[in-house]
Amino acid sequence: MNFNGQWVALSTLVRKEIRRFTRIWVQTLLPPVITMSLYFVIFGKLIGSRVGTMDGIPYMQFVVPGLIMMAVLTNTYSNVVSSFFSAKFQRSIEELLVSPTPNVIILLGYCAGGMARGLLVGALVTGVALFFTDIQVYSWVLTVTIIILTSLFFSLAGFINAVFANTFDDISIVPTFILTPLTYLGGVFYSVSLLPDFWRYASQLNPILHMVDAFRYGLLGVGGEHVYIAFSGLALFTAVLFFVGLHLLKTGKRLRA
Repeated sequence: MNFNGQWVALSTLVRKEIRRFTRIWVQTLLPPVITMSLYFVIFGKLIGSRVGTMDGIPYMQFVVPGLIMMAVLTNTYSNVVSSFFSAKFQRSIEELLVSPTPNVIILLGYCAGGMARGLLVGALVTGVALFFTDIQVYSWVLTVTIIILTSLFFSLAGFINAVFANTFDDISIVPTFILTPLTYLGGVFYSVSLLPDFWRYASQLNPILHMVDAFRYGLLGVGGEHVYIAFSGLALFTAVLFFVGLHLLKTGKRLRA
């Protein structure tokens, strides 16, 4: 397949994925925005007024990067895992695998669709946050880079989860028992500096903590003691998941009958 053919295949996959979640925007875009709005009201206004400041900034501003990151990673992940597993469950993915479409195009198409939903929800949540507090971006380059890498990472993770899942229940195991706990323990609502020494060091094993910390530093200029290590680690593991996804498509593991 030549370049033009690959571009047509990629753009078609991306458009299909975007139409998939925009067609039912009341179920895919509106709920996370409402949920995050409630977080802003409860944790930002009600509890935040009592907390005062966190790491030297108003508590409302402190939670904004974490809530944006939470919205992006959860929606990116859920979009890819549900979309690809549905194609696998309906056996329509087999038609795509036997077509001339390169595996890298298939992987990028599904991931780009998931990233589009995650980043769109993140933009909507950011718009909601501006009603509650002012945001002066500290570093646009770092902020945009971290959020794009994070969305790509979780889109690839969702893809791999969909490949290994056997039932619709299987695609909810990782978000429920791994993703959600790590997110809430990832410094979204609190600074890890408040934790006792043991738990503060244990928290360093949580990758979402470093993603949130790097994004908060890029957005507000707060924290970020290990921002470059977090950036390097995120880029490395994203590359690893990308090649794992390609390998799974190449071997057809759990994809072909």
